[in-house]
Amino acid sequence: MSRVISKVTTYFKQHSTAEWKHYFLSTHFWGPVANWGLPLAALGDLKKNPDMISGPMTSALLIYSSVFMRFAWHVQPRNLLLFACHFANFSAQGAQLGRFVNHNYLHYVEDPVHHKLMMKKEVLEHEHDAEVISKAH
Repeated sequence: MSRVISKVTTYFKQHSTAEWKHYFLSTHFWGPVANWGLPLAALGDLKKNPDMISGPMTSALLIYSSVFMRFAWHVQPRNLLLFACHFANFSAQGAQLGRFVNHNYLHYVEDPVHHKLMMKKEVLEHEHDAEVISKAH
């Protein structure tokens, strides 16, 4: 563990405070930080009903992230923070697109989130029906 800490410390010490200040005040840092909202939202949406997923939008975000992953890798100096952000978004959007295709076209795997919502809806409908019947008598 101390070896890892030593390597990290050496890495940070090889750059001056002014260089780090310049980095943290640049778009090379703040652009990716602001962009992390996309993958975080996509990860949060994994627990939502697949009926809410937009196939075209998810596809667009998948393409967008793949393009910017390439950009982040080829820009000099490499922007690994941007790459990580778009890799996370690409992964999350890929999972969402898989859920969308499965739910709307394949029906190969039952989505546990959708199943849970449907079961809850069914229970509520039965409770409502029982309530209506009891009021009628």
